[in-house]
Amino acid sequence: MRDELKQVCSIVERKAGYHYSDFCFLEVIPPFIDEGIRKCRDSGAECITVVPYFLYPGMKLKESVTQCARICHLRKLKMVITKPLSYHSVMARLIIDRITALKKEKGIVYTDLECDVLIIGHGSSDKNARDAFRYTVNELSSLYRAVRFCFLELDEPGIRQGIESALNSKPKVLILMPYFLHKGVHIKRDVIVEVNEAVKKYGFENAFMARHLGVDENLVNLLIERAREAEQRRIGFA
Repeated sequence: MRDELKQVCSIVERKAGYHYSDFCFLEVIPPFIDEGIRKCRDSGAECITVVPYFLYPGMKLKESVTQCARICHLRKLKMVITKPLSYHSVMARLIIDRITALKKEKGIVYTDLECDVLIIGHGSSDKNARDAFRYTVNELSSLYRAVRFCFLELDEPGIRQGIESALNSKPKVLILMPYFLHKGVHIKRDVIVEVNEAVKKYGFENAFMARHLGVDENLVNLLIERAREAEQRRIGFA
């Protein structure tokens, strides 16, 4: 996960011409938000653009924004904060790209309209997060035989329920799309375990897992777009 974030920051800095670009985490592993903001200040920044690197709004996003605002205020730093990555056509495009790459890699000869897709999200107890997730899912609904969704945790249906529902419709092939930004423990272990147990239970052999979102030029372009939007708003209100 760190390696992917380093790549993203490096591309952002190069493409957008920023003086400094780095990452931090809300919880679990350092560097945390306080250290991330301190490093920005130490680099000579007087104003920082904060990009909440979240796929949809929810409690975690709100907490990160609150922390950033409080710390920047204490350190007398100006700050602009961007929208998250949700409600943008690029996110659906990324999923399409991952599915297309998987079909080529695995030699899946069925047309898109013959393929069933199950998009796996992390899950959140926040309704806004579910709504944003479903927005992206709905953008794909006309492109494949069926597009369903499920969650790893915190929301329903769970992964096993999602796979059961998908298999009940007797698909020719089931493409599983992990809607996660980076290859952390959820992708390396948790999602894999849940999927393997469900597929094994139902004895379905034509299920394939696409790659997570990861490092992607289109995703980086969206980050830069969100940053420029926020910076322009600040100039407009200055």
